Amino acid sequence: MTGSSIHGVKTVLHPVSDPEKAKAVYAALLGVAPRNDSPYYVGFEAGGQHIGLVPGGGPQGMTSPVAYWHVPDLEARLAELTAAGATVKEPLHDVGGGRLVATVTDPDGNVLGLIQDR
Repeated sequence: MTGSSIHGVKTVLHPVSDPEKAKAVYAALLGVAPRNDSPYYVGFEAGGQHIGLVPGGGPQGMTSPVAYWHVPDLEARLAELTAAGATVKEPLHDVGGGRLVATVTDPDGNVLGLIQDR
């Protein structure tokens, strides 16, 4: 088990129905303008955290916020989680810039995100 190698939750993605309205609320909450602002993703950096707004829940069909745990070896952590009883929801894939992501569900259906930056 590689629990000591986890870097913690640093990214939380929120599905939004109206990106412009949501962007205004999150900018007011965080006190910063978005760092990334596109039709498919709005990202903020504040207090060492990355907060992302995903219009319509994105291709992954998000219906609630997802916290992403940053790990040094996503493939190994994914194997450990599935061996422990988690189910892969979104398989490991590269989202650009050397960032790998995946999601799993716990036995109660809660979605857990994983991120590895290379």
